[in-house]
Amino acid sequence: MIEAKDIYLTYDKSHFIIKKANFKIRNKEFIFIAGKSGSGKSTLIKSLYGQIPLKYGSLRVCESELFKVKQKQLRNLRQDIGIIFQDYKLIKKFNIEENILLPLKINGYSADVSAQQVKNLLSHVNLMDKAKYYPDQLSGGEQQRVAVARALAHNPRLIIADEPTGNLDDYSAEVVWSLLKGANEQLGITVVVVTHRVPKNFGINFRQLAIQNGVVYEVF
Repeated sequence: MIEAKDIYLTYDKSHFIIKKANFKIRNKEFIFIAGKSGSGKSTLIKSLYGQIPLKYGSLRVCESELFKVKQKQLRNLRQDIGIIFQDYKLIKKFNIEENILLPLKINGYSADVSAQQVKNLLSHVNLMDKAKYYPDQLSGGEQQRVAVARALAHNPRLIIADEPTGNLDDYSAEVVWSLLKGANEQLGITVVVVTHRVPKNFGINFRQLAIQNGVVYEVF
């Protein structure tokens, strides 16, 4: 699913955020990437969907090589990925239904299939009664549930989540964790989550990577 070989990531030429990282993430795994604030967690996962280019090394994600990747290849890769952000990144002028519908439109799903998928997902995240609401009318926890539904909409092989519970209360965080665990266990989706704190008693098998001084290592 994901294989990194000696990858280096930087925003400028004077300082590497990630240095000579080597790791593998297998299909259907649930992975936490942990580390202190500023350690490079978000930088690393942005490289997984091509938001930050590699300086050196090889990074394969869903069979696509991301070193000097071309834009067409990047578009194809992103069809296999659902992304969840800490600040939700919902489109404010779209209602909840339209936000979830967006990746289905981008990926060319038919109107009938899209409508049914949106309905299924709204039910799955328990927001059927708020389909016509706009993001600003929802709580933070509800907005993040919409973001999870949107990430699942186009049936991705991989979900990447950047601090998905960082702004949420304990109850809302537990709901989001439950949705992500379900995506992994029930749908077989590989899930990669950046977090500053791995939840206790998570309830499913997972692996943990950590970053310190730019070095990526596995926590046992």
